[in-house]
Amino acid sequence: MPQSARTQRGEPTPEELLIRSAAPADAEGVLAIARELVADGTSYVFAPETSDQALLGYFFAAGGWNFVAERGARVLGCYVLRENRGGRGSHVANASYAVAESARGQGVGRALGLHSIEEARRRGFRAMQFNFVVSTNDGAVRLWRSLGFEVVGTSPGAFRHPRLGLVDAYVMHRAL
Repeated sequence: MPQSARTQRGEPTPEELLIRSAAPADAEGVLAIARELVADGTSYVFAPETSDQALLGYFFAAGGWNFVAERGARVLGCYVLRENRGGRGSHVANASYAVAESARGQGVGRALGLHSIEEARRRGFRAMQFNFVVSTNDGAVRLWRSLGFEVVGTSPGAFRHPRLGLVDAYVMHRAL
């Protein structure tokens, strides 16, 4: 990273996006983003009545590795990395991502995706798989394809979209 993007002490400038391990103090920022996902209803299966506790349990999953993206001490996005399956499937990673509405289109999702791919490699995973990418979530599908993921399966009508009705969900995969 260029020195100009850091302060004299080596800390990120307020404009720089920092991705780091999530801490308990990040819970409110992550929860705010998760609530946006619930309210929007177009990309995650969370029901409108999903509790804050359930949302935090999902994005601060036990047995996973949890990360946040922040700029100027404000949480703009998060992801959780975990095994897709245990046992004989534990070499394939899975991850779930969320970006604040106000930060979309600013490269936060791409940065989280790239970070998660490298983190999965670092942890010894051989591949990554997303089990449920809503087909009408064009931004996510475009991003994952640009990062080398392919649609390897389709679940017809698996997602109840609040405006479009039943839409497909994709399984997306890439080797690491």
